[in-house]
Amino acid sequence: MSDLPQIRIVLADDHALVLEGLRALLSAEPDLTVVATATDGERLLDAVRRFTPDVVAMDLQMPFMDGLTCLRHLRSEELPVRVLVISAFGDAQSLRAVVEGGADGFALKTDPPEMTIAAIRQVASGRMVFPDAVRRWLVRSTTNDPNALTDREESVLALIAEGRSNSQIGVTLSLSENTIKFHLRNLFSKLGVTNRTEAAAKYHRR
Repeated sequence: MSDLPQIRIVLADDHALVLEGLRALLSAEPDLTVVATATDGERLLDAVRRFTPDVVAMDLQMPFMDGLTCLRHLRSEELPVRVLVISAFGDAQSLRAVVEGGADGFALKTDPPEMTIAAIRQVASGRMVFPDAVRRWLVRSTTNDPNALTDREESVLALIAEGRSNSQIGVTLSLSENTIKFHLRNLFSKLGVTNRTEAAAKYHRR
């Protein structure tokens, strides 16, 4: 057994070849342990409840219960697990659905193996891992000024100035906490600040 902190993982994919390939890939890593696998969303939910893993690495296309529905169940039940979606589809609609569903990261099946392993470790450590397309979707603006705030960012900033938490802002705007985190990151960058207090101060000065 490795002395490294262990990251316990549940894998879910309806293709046995993909599932076994991922399991073999992760078994070679001393800090990654696959505690269960599932071939559909219902079995995945059951595995998460039984084994309480640190990370779920799952496909979107699964029988009985698809990945997005499963993701919503994981979040509504507030199961303490990070979720990395590994999909063959990197279209804008899928990416948006994954972010709004509350996933912690997204990787493509066509990514090099080392990128998938890195994504699992990053998600386990609390980082969000998404491709640039997600950032472009979240930051697109109706103006030509790259530092101009979008209407959504203005709403988030106003709520920050009221002292609201990420979860409170998410409830108010009907957005996932992950989406709020993205907006915060972009807000801080555009405003040239590093934290909520500085952002609120800028808002009040305006």
